[in-house]
Amino acid sequence: MKMLVVAPSWIGDTILAQPLFARLHERHPGLVLDAFAPAWAAPVLARMRQIRRVLPNPFGHGEFNLAGRRRAGRALREERYDAAIVLPNSWKSALLPFFAGIPRRIGFRGEARHLLLNRMRRLDEQTLPQLAQRYALLAEDDKTAAPAPLAAPRLETDAAALAATLDTLGLAAEPAPVVFCPGAEYGPAKRWPARHFAALAQRLAAQGLPVWLVGSAKDAPVGAEIARLAAGAARDLCGRTSLDQAVDLIACARLVVSNDSGLMHVAAALDRPLLALYGSSSPAYTPPLSRRARLLGLGLDCSPCFARECPLGHFRCMNDLLPEAAHAAITEMLS
Repeated sequence: MKMLVVAPSWIGDTILAQPLFARLHERHPGLVLDAFAPAWAAPVLARMRQIRRVLPNPFGHGEFNLAGRRRAGRALREERYDAAIVLPNSWKSALLPFFAGIPRRIGFRGEARHLLLNRMRRLDEQTLPQLAQRYALLAEDDKTAAPAPLAAPRLETDAAALAATLDTLGLAAEPAPVVFCPGAEYGPAKRWPARHFAALAQRLAAQGLPVWLVGSAKDAPVGAEIARLAAGAARDLCGRTSLDQAVDLIACARLVVSNDSGLMHVAAALDRPLLALYGSSSPAYTPPLSRRARLLGLGLDCSPCFARECPLGHFRCMNDLLPEAAHAAITEMLS
């Protein structure tokens, strides 16, 4: 069996698809599984042992480009895939397997994809509240209403690559750091305030624990603000690493503190102790799939709102989630 997965665009969602990949291998011994994915998600797929090869998705968010998708699909015809699973729910995401002539094209109903997909599943959101469960259902027969128990996501690490990352950045693996992931691509309503991260960094530094700030170039402004407020208690690495290097840094952590973000799921897949901070979003949909994760939130009546910015203007779900509460949880986790 040779299959292609059209992967999600978000890093966190890509990691939550790994239980699906594991189940596909379980059901089809000897499976060859490739992924069609955007460049920014490719590094995490390359660290999944279930994926043979990552094929670059050149199309940006929202880009239609029918002619380009037709060319890309026809270029894949020689691969002779037996089946494809389309994880995004958009119409355009289903074009590539259609143009590639893949016989079985699997996905959920949505956006009038009847001509593009020939095996469509209905989604019962009440029965399957988690995104990882929904993805994993696509590995099962049509009459199966629920997926098999989910395998925990796991990203591979390489000792030589990790050592090279530390050397490049002038970092030492010991003492093991506490890694902060202060960004959230979706919007500011998912971000714990910079002043709270800074206060927590100062508490940890007073205990002799190094603190590293890890994030993308988009997180550089918040990383710089945290570093300034922390007054030397945190090493700012936001925007200074590739995603591969960020994964290596998180792999070094004695503990990770993260907003609900892609790097939160990276930490879970690396099996690091994880304190996940929740405000506007809900762990009922995309929780970190790790027994070493602890969720911290206030559970206000207005949460989760799933808004990019606080619609009420007070942002209490994160403002009132104090550094003292995070520090107490960390102390308990490390003990």
